[in-house]
Amino acid sequence: MIKYHAKRFVHPIKGIAFALRKDRSYRFQVYGVASVLLIAIFFLKPLNQTELLFIGLSYALILITELQNSSFELALDRLHPERHDSIGRSKDMAAGAVLTAGFFLIFVLVVTWLY
Repeated sequence: MIKYHAKRFVHPIKGIAFALRKDRSYRFQVYGVASVLLIAIFFLKPLNQTELLFIGLSYALILITELQNSSFELALDRLHPERHDSIGRSKDMAAGAVLTAGFFLIFVLVVTWLY
């Protein structure tokens, strides 16, 4: 039973490893945003548990939406390689989800800094 469940972790780990190796946007989110967060955490003020939790959750939201956006774009490019307005709009909306998550992180950082 444990062996069965352990094997199930291979696929998501392979997916994250692929994104880190091949997807520039995901790497930017992992390294770029992590750098900004570390700077913010160390230079803003001492943070309590709730503030750290919100910052961590908002960062996780960015990584999750970026993985979904990247996988969505990869699948659409494979299924419909030529340009199409509807495909472009759906990819733009997926990228908009990442941007929205980024705005949420900024909101959390501003609220954390102000209060």
